[in-house]
Amino acid sequence: MENLMCLLLLNVCVSGHDSGPVFEEQPSSLIYPEGLTEGKVILSCQARASPAASYRQTLTSPTVAPGSRLLVISSPESVRDTGSYQCLAINRCGTIVSKAASVKFGYLNDFPTDSRSPQTAYEGAGTFLACRPPPHYPALSYRWFINEFPNFLKNEKSDGRWFVSQVTGNLYLAKAEQNDTGNYFCFTTINMDISSKSTFSRPNQLTVLSDANPRKSTPSIKVRFPAETYRLAGQTAQLECFAYGNPVPKLRWRKVDGLLPAKSGSSVEGPTLTLPDLSFDDEGIYECEAYNSQGSDAYQGRITQPQWLQVMSDSEVEISSELLWSCIAAGKPKPSVRWLRNGQSISTQDRVEVNGARLKISNLALEDSGMYQCVAENKHGTIYSSAELRVQVQAPDFRLNPVRKLIPAARGGQVKIECRPRAAPKPSLFWSRGTELLTNSSRVTVAPDGVLSILNISRADEGKYTCFAENYLGKANSTGHLSVRDATKITLAPSNADINQGENVSLQCHAAHDPTMDLSFSWNLNGVMLDLEDSAGPYHRIEGKENIGDLIILNAQLSQAGVYTCTAQTVVDSASAVAKLVVRGPPGPPGGLLVKNVAETSVELRWSRGYDNHSPIGKYVIRGRWALSSQWRQMRTGPSNIEGNAESARVIGLMPWMDYEFQVIASNILGSGEPSMASHTVRTQQAAPTVAPSGLGGGGGDRHELIITWTPMAREYQNGDGFGYILAFKRTEAPTWTTLKIPQVDSSRYVYYNDSLSPYSPFVVKIRAYNCRGEGPFSQIAVVHSAEEEPTLGPLGINATALSAFEIQVSWDPIHQLSTDVLLRGYEIRYWRQHEREAAADRVRTLGQETSARVSGLRPSTRYHVAVLAYNSAGTGPSSPRTTVTTRKPPPNRRPGNISWRTDDAWVTVRWDHVMALHNESAVLGYKVSMLKLLLPKDNSYVVLEIRSWGEGGDGPAHEIIVSRDSGTGMMVQNGSPSYLFGLPLHLLSLLVLLALISPAGL
Repeated sequence: MENLMCLLLLNVCVSGHDSGPVFEEQPSSLIYPEGLTEGKVILSCQARASPAASYRQTLTSPTVAPGSRLLVISSPESVRDTGSYQCLAINRCGTIVSKAASVKFGYLNDFPTDSRSPQTAYEGAGTFLACRPPPHYPALSYRWFINEFPNFLKNEKSDGRWFVSQVTGNLYLAKAEQNDTGNYFCFTTINMDISSKSTFSRPNQLTVLSDANPRKSTPSIKVRFPAETYRLAGQTAQLECFAYGNPVPKLRWRKVDGLLPAKSGSSVEGPTLTLPDLSFDDEGIYECEAYNSQGSDAYQGRITQPQWLQVMSDSEVEISSELLWSCIAAGKPKPSVRWLRNGQSISTQDRVEVNGARLKISNLALEDSGMYQCVAENKHGTIYSSAELRVQVQAPDFRLNPVRKLIPAARGGQVKIECRPRAAPKPSLFWSRGTELLTNSSRVTVAPDGVLSILNISRADEGKYTCFAENYLGKANSTGHLSVRDATKITLAPSNADINQGENVSLQCHAAHDPTMDLSFSWNLNGVMLDLEDSAGPYHRIEGKENIGDLIILNAQLSQAGVYTCTAQTVVDSASAVAKLVVRGPPGPPGGLLVKNVAETSVELRWSRGYDNHSPIGKYVIRGRWALSSQWRQMRTGPSNIEGNAESARVIGLMPWMDYEFQVIASNILGSGEPSMASHTVRTQQAAPTVAPSGLGGGGGDRHELIITWTPMAREYQNGDGFGYILAFKRTEAPTWTTLKIPQVDSSRYVYYNDSLSPYSPFVVKIRAYNCRGEGPFSQIAVVHSAEEEPTLGPLGINATALSAFEIQVSWDPIHQLSTDVLLRGYEIRYWRQHEREAAADRVRTLGQETSARVSGLRPSTRYHVAVLAYNSAGTGPSSPRTTVTTRKPPPNRRPGNISWRTDDAWVTVRWDHVMALHNESAVLGYKVSMLKLLLPKDNSYVVLEIRSWGEGGDGPAHEIIVSRDSGTGMMVQNGSPSYLFGLPLHLLSLLVLLALISPAGL
């Protein structure tokens, strides 16, 4: 203790008591608004150390208190305070320097007032508007608004057509539309640590010119992230990618040399890939792909960062010895490395050798103790690594590492006894047994590091053993007692076993041991320890006597075959025995799958045999999947049955110009094995189409038009690139066909216009597909009529009758005098309320030659105008003369009351009060009684009765009651009114009875 106090008073770093500084918080760079004179900049740092660290800054300032961890700059000024700041943490063990923190001043000027040149773009084409931001620092965030503030563009409402680059500020448009015409403003914002500022540009006028047939186009990537992106660990990387194209391209990202980090989230399908909190695993090549129905485009770039590959660590080294530290960093360009000791640069001199990333100090002295740092830096950033060096000088001391007091050992075995005192410089070590000094022999060895080894131990070796240590500062010793025990032996070893997959097996293992010690068993498979504590796992120990360690394997699988080792263990020795377990099962996956000789409808597959798992392979099956299906399906092959000794086969019946993947599955008498790895994707050769388009038809359209329609050919029937359609048509009586090519793959409609085309003229049409390899067969001929003329006559004899408060019946005389080129498809009824205009009329259409129809959903007590028009595919003809009709008063809006009933064997008698109509309601003409009988188990049936009034205005609301066969009598009393009586048979399953109102007295 006195020595420790002396060292503390001498301000010397004490081993085991003190520790050098280690940063817990380092100063962070910040940006302060330029011109803001009132305020403060505060930089802070914090280090863990014993004794506590004191601090100072690399730039002095009157606002920094001595020893304070805070740097405060009041009323910051750009000229005076811009710079790089570092914090030094100091105690008696050494000094470390923090990473540099910059203080910079931010600003954003206004946009120039000059007008911007108008821009034009064609409908369906891509374009961009340049932001050209004003001078600023730091980087801006960008948004655009159209025509007036704050009508900001929102990408989620534009189907991905818009993109604002946060690098250049430019606004990109993948596919222009006519409604995109307008004035666009670039809106910029600068965000600083304590404030923000925004400004916007003069208008950018964009005019989108109409194109009657916008051209489809493959994606073309216009916004590309840098080929090399540099970021430090912990920072966020954002990669931008955007493409022109029609249809609007979709985007997807992938990491070429690995899996895309999960932290990228939903950004993997957007124009900006965001990778927060970068780590070394995120380095690599990233690819953006833009794709649409016309094709795709891709771009790649790399993310790199400076990163420590090897760093130094805290070291306690003996005086006069040698220290060798390495700090190796990765980055592009390659980082340079420099070294600091207690915050000061060190270079090669005397005992110190600095060789780039390596530091070597020879013949260490006490004054070499301290805090060391290696600093790696390139143009993208700086990283630090710190470690403490303690040079030790000490007389031998066994207090922390004495020789073990009791050293058990097995008879016939061997033992190693360690001697590791704390001492600097290294002491001389030797051993004695009792008073006998031990020297090296055939059984006894003393290693240079002081470890005593004794082989082929016997009872005579028991006794006390002492290790002596000595250096020029002093000497010490420590003693332990060697106790010899009986050896552990395997008395029943496990036997080899041969089983089928899914069966259970037991491996025996018994042992004998010294009874004064505990015995435990462990098992390993092929050198890997088995978990015998997992009750849900396949491996289980038989509970029983201490000397029995049998292993049971349940539902054995192929992966559990191999060499099993049983080990019986005590604290002094162990014994082991091995057994081999063979598990027979389905074959393993074939390997080396290759695709060769790719033709239009077939490919050749070659593979190598997989492991047969101790049962001969009987046959192979080939499965495949193609670009339009994610499901694996068995493929047709030649030969159809592939024998077990085969290593190649031909897959037939494929679709031309289709992407395929294949896998091979082997099987034996024990089942089918795992499939091989999927082959690389291969595309079959192109071929002319073999089927004709379907769904050929058409008709309708405007005057002088012939519209022909068909179902677009699915991808699997196109058979090649350059796909389109050949359409042929002619008048039914014409001798020659008119043919034309339609090159768009997704076309489904063609409009032929001719001023001389008569209405509803019949044409015969046929269609075939073509591609770069030829033409396919024509479809069957279909008859299509040119556009019809609208009907020229209107119906007569219009009559409208009110059926209820909500429904009317409309009838009319049919039209018989239509010309041959006018086809009547039905009639349209228009109806509107008296105070409304005809343009707001509701419509009901009939089909064919019907001459009457009901119109429902009307309002009660309302006068309606009604007109009828003939129609066909060209439109409606002239209107009929109008007629008017008034709907009836509504039925009473009340249910029958005071309902009572009585059941008598197979009848139920019901009584209710009369419903009285108000002055604005239609009179009650009678009642409707409906019954539904429900049959329950054991004939516990009951009936549901609904009772409602009816009259000219329709049905009133129903009153529902439930009557059981065994209920006797019942009553629902509401008020006192005239009553009505009615009887119903209970044996019917359903019934509707209409009662006409005659006289209360009659009931």
